Amino acid sequence: MTAQENRFAPDLSTLSRSEWLTALRRIGEEFGFAESLGKKHAGIFVEEGDTLLVSFESMGAIETLSDTRTPLGFDMVGTRGWSSLSLLSRGDTWFRDPELYAFFDQLLDDGFFDEFERVIFYGAGPAGYAAGAYSVAAPGARVMMLQPQATLDPRMTEWDDRFTEMRRQSFTDRYGYAPDMIEAAQQGYVLYDPRDRLDAMHAALFARPNVARLRMPFMGTTLQADLRTLDLLPALLSAVAEDRLTTEHFAQLMRIRRDHPPYLRRLLARLDAEGRKGLARSLCRNVVARMEAPRFRRRLAQLEAQKD
Repeated sequence: MTAQENRFAPDLSTLSRSEWLTALRRIGEEFGFAESLGKKHAGIFVEEGDTLLVSFESMGAIETLSDTRTPLGFDMVGTRGWSSLSLLSRGDTWFRDPELYAFFDQLLDDGFFDEFERVIFYGAGPAGYAAGAYSVAAPGARVMMLQPQATLDPRMTEWDDRFTEMRRQSFTDRYGYAPDMIEAAQQGYVLYDPRDRLDAMHAALFARPNVARLRMPFMGTTLQADLRTLDLLPALLSAVAEDRLTTEHFAQLMRIRRDHPPYLRRLLARLDAEGRKGLARSLCRNVVARMEAPRFRRRLAQLEAQKD
């Protein structure tokens, strides 16, 4: 079935949480399989094409970011004709669970990933860590991670004080240190805002010959939400699958941020903080000429009044 013929487009937006979980399980059972992986995790597989997206997502993020309340992989099944393996978590768990270790061990033993021409692992934040860590189960995979943590082992990252509640969780046993696990990948991509110090420090730990670090200045700390809003994730994942996500192609895709108000507001705030009135004036003129932007219009008037 081609992507154009594919009509896989479930909409679960009106369901309660319990109905939603039941519906996801039924979809998995009908189109592939559904696995309960302990109290906090589940796996939903939808079989379609010979490209497989392995996505790690929290249930809360799916409910917040998806209009249809479905995993990202479902979008790729419906629009690209891919297969999807969605790993879901209740809350931010970093997917550290022996049942998940055993699940990926079994997939590896069964040769599950060998059935696909291409395998892409994806996740953001805690799920980005998981995408990197579990990618070792599919040597030769591509991996795309948005602002991932490399580890939360305090002996390695004691400088990161954001997730202190996870410091008792082991990040040194199976599928542990994500930068080491990604060494078996064909290619990895770390997307991050270099102006966020902690995200940039984690990104630096992923420095490997097979990892490209793609900078997204002034995009902030909610990259997955912003890329969803901009509808860029499908294009990025397709470029990853086809080995087209060069620095140049990434820059071309990111030109869409010129119409993204949160990015523009952060950029203006930075220029104002640095006292760069000329550049701030040029930015406001550009934005006002292209879009309805009352805040930029007001700021432009202030800057024009301040001219010598």
